[in-house]
Amino acid sequence: MSGSRCCNEQPLKKSLAIAGSRLDFSVPRNNLLSKGPIEVSNMDSFADGDHRSPPRDNVQWAQGMAGEDRFQVAVSEERGWVFVGIYDGFLGPDATDYLFANLHVAVDHALKGVLSDNIQCNEPTTNSNNLFSLNGGNHSPEIERKPAKRGRTEYPEKKNSASFGGIPTMHQKVLGALDQALRETEEAFFKAAEEAAADNPEIGLMGSCVLVMLMKGENVYVMNVGNSRAVLARRLEPNLDNILGKATEKDLQQLKAEIMDGLQSVQLNTEHSTSVEEEVNRIKTEHNDCNAIIRGRVKGKLNITRAFGAGYLKEPKWNSMLLGAFKIDYIGKDPYINCIPSLRHHRIGPNDKFLVLSSDGLYQYFTNKEVVDEVEMFTAACPKGNPAEHLIGEVLLRAARKAGMEYHELLNISYDKRRRYHDDVSIIVISFKAHAP
Repeated sequence: MSGSRCCNEQPLKKSLAIAGSRLDFSVPRNNLLSKGPIEVSNMDSFADGDHRSPPRDNVQWAQGMAGEDRFQVAVSEERGWVFVGIYDGFLGPDATDYLFANLHVAVDHALKGVLSDNIQCNEPTTNSNNLFSLNGGNHSPEIERKPAKRGRTEYPEKKNSASFGGIPTMHQKVLGALDQALRETEEAFFKAAEEAAADNPEIGLMGSCVLVMLMKGENVYVMNVGNSRAVLARRLEPNLDNILGKATEKDLQQLKAEIMDGLQSVQLNTEHSTSVEEEVNRIKTEHNDCNAIIRGRVKGKLNITRAFGAGYLKEPKWNSMLLGAFKIDYIGKDPYINCIPSLRHHRIGPNDKFLVLSSDGLYQYFTNKEVVDEVEMFTAACPKGNPAEHLIGEVLLRAARKAGMEYHELLNISYDKRRRYHDDVSIIVISFKAHAP
């Protein structure tokens, strides 16, 4: 789909309503098994005291859902931060609904006294004009929480200038607050689920991947569990050393290649799936079970190795509640998967152009490099357009071509049957124009 054609097309929102979701300003609800958004334009003050109540500051909300996917965006221009949560659910909506209603509130509570104006470093104003969203690589190192002896949590230091080297420990505290919020939210989810399990035992099956980004000024904090991705687009600076004044033909060809290559894609999070050898080895090492991984899936069920919820792969009691057809052969008492996130801090530099946050459905049809090139092409042709919406359209177009059908034919297929052609997709694109030199 060319950029010029896209500029002349009618907005895709109506035709994508089945595959994606409308974008609403709303307040997330606080009940388990919530059914949908409450539409309001602004969130004003609420009584604090219960940390599950929404934060007090004026916050602009956006939210959406597609199938079992949920996304939410909170923009506080008063405090200068943006919160993005993408929750890619499986086997039911309960886990994603709970994350949607509670994780941001838990993050806000955990960040009290941690995320302050002290970390602003010549930062431009962060506002909703730089954020586009529609529901619908390269790996960079990070810090991870790992289980330690006697149930403690350890944060191994990694010598990595891109994430922690030389950066004040406050950034580690922010990442620790995100980790704490996720842990507390999952504990609360299981507690609420236990109360509903007698009538709804299949809640033990339900889970979600979690991708959270918190941005304040030049600082971006990413938390990930599962196989969603945060992909940064960075403009490479041509290396002019030994070129100016004495360039050889080979030097000029190399310079041309660097310029023509365009943007570099940098994945800010590590994925947790059975396609990652380290994750498979970890599970096999932790379990005396030769069937821990079956046909590329944990116990033959999930291809992700870390997730929120999915109690039947974490504790025998959740597995025992299920009907026989859904049970696994649970060996021992240790969890097969966990909810330990990968955590990463990144400081936006002058060559960083935008960040694409998405669930894994986008990468059924795109590589990281293709995603950043597609966004760059679209925004150059349609500066006022919505690149996330464009990517959704391209996913559907590629899915239709792969299935040997026309675009409109795919859109006419009912949602429950269309899942065989493409996964639910949630995409947020954040522009760093304010940081450009």
